[in-house]
Amino acid sequence: MEIHRKTMLVDGLVTGYLEAGDGDPVVLLHGGEFGASAELGWERNIAALAARCRVLAPDQLGFGQSAKVIDFVNGRGMRIRHVARFCEELGVDSAHFVGNSMGAINLLTDATSETPLLSIRTLAIICGGGEIQQNRHFEALQQYDATLPAMRRIVEALFYDGSYPADDDYVRRRYESSIAPGAWEAVAAARFRRPEAAPSSTPPTARAYERIEVPTLVVEGGDDKLLPSGWAAQIAKQIDGARSVVVGKAGHCPQIEQSSEVNELLLDFLATVSSQKT
Repeated sequence: MEIHRKTMLVDGLVTGYLEAGDGDPVVLLHGGEFGASAELGWERNIAALAARCRVLAPDQLGFGQSAKVIDFVNGRGMRIRHVARFCEELGVDSAHFVGNSMGAINLLTDATSETPLLSIRTLAIICGGGEIQQNRHFEALQQYDATLPAMRRIVEALFYDGSYPADDDYVRRRYESSIAPGAWEAVAAARFRRPEAAPSSTPPTARAYERIEVPTLVVEGGDDKLLPSGWAAQIAKQIDGARSVVVGKAGHCPQIEQSSEVNELLLDFLATVSSQKT
């Protein structure tokens, strides 16, 4: 399956994205750690999904090959609006959406809002809904100083399998992505907030999950170092008809660590939804 790297302008902002396959559109939203991108987040999933669907994986603003925009007020809202306009520019009226970490939180933020911007057909949330744990792994994500040792700590935080932080080539790929011109500043901006400013998004426990009326799958990494055990089931039970799954031997990025299992989960989920409509 050939995966195409493309670039377009969305409201004047350079937007890089990956595209593959034909059929119903599936939009993949990557995580928000320093060095993240569509390619790093979904390189083990795009081909499998593209065998049945049209897959679109944008670099969200500030990441990968997209514009390095800084927003100190509402970076999450900025990125949600950008994804909505990205879909409009490509003529995608509605889509199946899959998000990991920040991408998942952005989807939940929009889907539970009073006025959603994204036209979501189905929703798959991967490690992006529970209350983040205040530990050394969270600190590694927050206090990145754009050095290789610090990136290794980020990779350690993201993965259950110790071979990832031990892989110098893999750590360097993420490091190189994190030090592209403007990348550190754009991602760091999301971590700064004026002392009197309100939080940029609703806490997980306060979201109006009952507003979500589309088929929903919530995926938890069984060995996630950043989210508490059981968070996925807690969210799923608040969404009518939603299902939660725990993927074993996986940290915060099960779509990478256990890609075959997650690909099968997603394809089965999409197939089940399609069969229910026929």
